[in-house]
Amino acid sequence: MKTKIYLNNEKFVAGMSLKNSKELENNNMALHVCENLNNVLENRKKLATSLHCELETFVCANQTHSANFHRVTLDDKGRGADRMDTAIADTDALYTYEPNILLCSFTADCVPVIFYNESTGLVGVIHSGWQGTVKEITLKLFEHLTQIEQCNPSDIHVQLGAALSQEKFEVDEDVYVKFKGLGYADDYIYYKNETNKYHIDNQLTVKKQCELAGIPSEQIIIDRTCTFLSPNGFSYRQDKQSGRHMSFIMKKGVTE
Repeated sequence: MKTKIYLNNEKFVAGMSLKNSKELENNNMALHVCENLNNVLENRKKLATSLHCELETFVCANQTHSANFHRVTLDDKGRGADRMDTAIADTDALYTYEPNILLCSFTADCVPVIFYNESTGLVGVIHSGWQGTVKEITLKLFEHLTQIEQCNPSDIHVQLGAALSQEKFEVDEDVYVKFKGLGYADDYIYYKNETNKYHIDNQLTVKKQCELAGIPSEQIIIDRTCTFLSPNGFSYRQDKQSGRHMSFIMKKGVTE
């Protein structure tokens, strides 16, 4: 089981599953793009075992490149864990205060955002493809957490997982215009004359959104692994039939 662990202490465990040719379907973790449901369930069970939890603790959403988020409660435990029709509908970010719930997000080039709050025990995951970024899902969620959940953004730590690099994220003018319209992404865009394409750094744009929400830049860590170039990466750009990484975080609870 190939997994990159970003954080593992007495309070939290967080990481990202990796592509692995030794596993079923290269360690694909997504039910919505798989050859066989049971293969993905086997991969998820192996991951659960390595994290000392059960598949029933997973909570997954049906991601739609929206700016929608959902506060996960104990009633949500197990949603989307072993079948798609129980997943949280039309949602691209999850957060919870509950212990022993593994929040899951699926990507293959999009930016996975994993976060936790040291003082309150809040944890969350965000799926921010370019569409989610221009809809400002990350900024909107952190503003919601600050205003509605009374979170202090200076207590929030963020890990941005592996994603498509700026070199490989080339777009036409329609997408460029959307990023340009944000008003703060200009530094993360360059134009290539030879190809008439724009290249955008989605990770740094998302990092900027975290900073605009009040999160200190030194508390934002970026995994600069390119999912297109790395042999451990699932890339939709490279292969439309690609599997998916799972990014995850769990607040650890006291076990009896």
